[in-house]
Amino acid sequence: MSQERVTTLYYGWKIVAAILFTLTFSSGLSFYNHSIYLNALAATPAFNVASASVAVSLFFFSGGLAGLLVARWVQNYDPRYCLTGGAVISAGALSALSYVTTVPQLYAVYCIFGMGFSASSLIPATTIVARWFKRRRAMALSIASTGLSLGGVILTPLCVLLVEKLSFQTAAPIMGLIYLVGVIPVSWIWLRPSPESMGLRIDGDAVDEAVDKESAPARDTANQDEARLSSSAPIEDGLSFREARATRFFWGIAPAYVFLLMAQVGGIAHQYGLARETLSESQTALAVAILPVMSIIGRLLGGWIVGKVAIKQFALFIMGLQILALVMLASGTGVWGLCIGLALFGCTVGNLLMLQPLLIAEAFGLREYARIFSVANLMSSWGTAAGPAVMGYVFALNNEQYGGAYLFAAAAAALGLVLFASGGPLHPLIEEKAA
Repeated sequence: MSQERVTTLYYGWKIVAAILFTLTFSSGLSFYNHSIYLNALAATPAFNVASASVAVSLFFFSGGLAGLLVARWVQNYDPRYCLTGGAVISAGALSALSYVTTVPQLYAVYCIFGMGFSASSLIPATTIVARWFKRRRAMALSIASTGLSLGGVILTPLCVLLVEKLSFQTAAPIMGLIYLVGVIPVSWIWLRPSPESMGLRIDGDAVDEAVDKESAPARDTANQDEARLSSSAPIEDGLSFREARATRFFWGIAPAYVFLLMAQVGGIAHQYGLARETLSESQTALAVAILPVMSIIGRLLGGWIVGKVAIKQFALFIMGLQILALVMLASGTGVWGLCIGLALFGCTVGNLLMLQPLLIAEAFGLREYARIFSVANLMSSWGTAAGPAVMGYVFALNNEQYGGAYLFAAAAAALGLVLFASGGPLHPLIEEKAA
């Protein structure tokens, strides 16, 4: 029995594939598509770039707040219910965008959209993957979170064409339906809340026959109430939230990501407009795919590198590269400068999004990972919320040119790097807990 488990593909890799697939749709139709929605809305008489940018900011802020409830649900219940509910809410909000005619309506719909995205994206996704892997967690998270970028590669250009051919009013409900189809079926067919819910151990380690017999009654009970925490087998290693928030590292990484994601999300939200300053409509549709393509390449390469170098040093390198990329995008050096800047920016986007949950899991363990990550995510949502809006206002103040806006983003990224560097050591936190 144990030999069969050793030679059979560990089910955790199927979990990784399923998470990659669902994140492709949730991120592609939200995170990477905001620049499309922003420009479509700003083209109507009721809205402009500034008001549409505020809506995107509300999306991220409401998602951060909702993340606190999402974390509690994921910690105590089957995450698949969370993913399903989030997909339904997101699809409804995305469809409703075609009917908004006033700024208050736009803001209300975007708040709801943000809540749905929070429930169907990173918090449940990274929690599930972290439960299934420990030794190869970096590689598993890098592969699974590739869906974040793959959504931009596949769905963003498709959505650009949909909006051009059908109009935003017609395309929005179609995109809502795609969101539902992309998340819900795969979640219920392939995802499972934890290795223990299938009688397995983390990383696919062999389970001894005696342990199997002892744990069988507990698994029988779990099957009677799959939605409860017993189904997802709580993991006790690591620090509590109270212990984590008392560490220097928590207060280094959490505020750092406020500014890092302010720069990142603001830059992504306005990349379509930046490209349109230099390129035609059809060229822009291709240019916006550079960032997510390089995000995939950079993330997969980063997942391999993290296993061979100090993770904190690698994170500092990626943060420095983001600053360089944003400065290049601000410089207005022509088509080649734009493309190279988007490529470098894409490499940092993929890795920074992967590194946040990985650093938190490595530093604090899985005992209360969902809660710790949700609080850090709420704090970083202040940055993601402010990024698109502030860059939109800087754009307006700078004679509707994006150079100043991207310089602002570079300065925010630099501040994030300084804060992260001041956070102290990573691994001694776990060592102190073990002692």
